[in-house]
Parts: sequence; structure tokens; C-alpha cells
Amino acid sequence: MAGKKKPPRMSAKDMRKPRKKKVSPIVKDKIEYVDYKDVNLLRAFISDRAKIRGQRVSGNNRYQQRQVAKAIKLARELALIPYHQRVVTQRKGDRRRGRPDRDDSRSDNMRDDSRSENMSDEDMDDVVMPETPAEDFVEMASDETSEIVEETMEEVVNE
Repeated sequence: MAGKKKPPRMSAKDMRKPRKKKVSPIVKDKIEYVDYKDVNLLRAFISDRAKIRGQRVSGNNRYQQRQVAKAIKLARELALIPYHQRVVTQRKGDRRRGRPDRDDSRSDNMRDDSRSENMSDEDMDDVVMPETPAEDFVEMASDETSEIVEETMEEVVNE
């Protein structure tokens, strides 16, 4: 006894909502020729890290995608578009198990040095520097040059 055949089951792919086809900026703006000098147009086909976006993402057909890729590569060669862009991200919180962020530890070490850098010349006059005798600056040299060095050091100290 032959039973009735069941209708074929629909696949999950067929049950999905049909997606709307993405329209390419080339078609939208009615561009006939993709020019390598049109950097603003080419940037529409480049990601934030300067990678060429795929057909599926940009909405181009094969011919348009080839034109765009050639134009981008030529523009890169002529330094109109960067080969890559560095993406800088901020650190969130303390990931290093109890250690403070680098900025905090550097600021503690740099406090003493930063005071002298931020001071004006007038403020530097008020800073008292320890007196060092001129003899400490004179290096051991031959008898002829040591007299010259001592004389010049005395002139510098006296000024």
C-alpha cells in the first residue's frame, strides 16, 4: 500500500526574509568611470583601517568592484590614499592586576622634573642652587692646560 508523499520541507534559507539588494554609490551617482583621482568616491569603498571593502558590503557588481580596486591601488601608489591607517584605542581600566595605569606611575616619577620645565626664567632665579667650589670642576690635566682651565673657571664663577 503506497502512502501519500509528503511535500518537500522548505529549507531555513528559503524561509528567511528576502534581503534588499544594496545599491552601489557608483550606480546611485550614475558614474560611468571610476577615476583614481576621485578620492572622496574611493573612500566610500575603504574601511576605517584602509582595507578595500568587499562586493557584498559595498553593493558593487564584479565589473564595478574590479574598477574600484584598480583605482584604489593606483591612488595608493600615487600617495592619494594611505595603505593602512592606525587605529588607536584607549585602555579601559586596569587590566594588569593591581598595578596602576602607566599614566599614573609616570606622573609620580615626572613630578620633580616637570617643575623645572614649567618654571619661567624669573622663577628659576629664586631657586637656590648649592654652591660648588670651582676646584671641583677643574679636571686633572697637564700643567700647561690646568692653569688655563683654572683661569676660565674663575672667570665663570665671578660672573
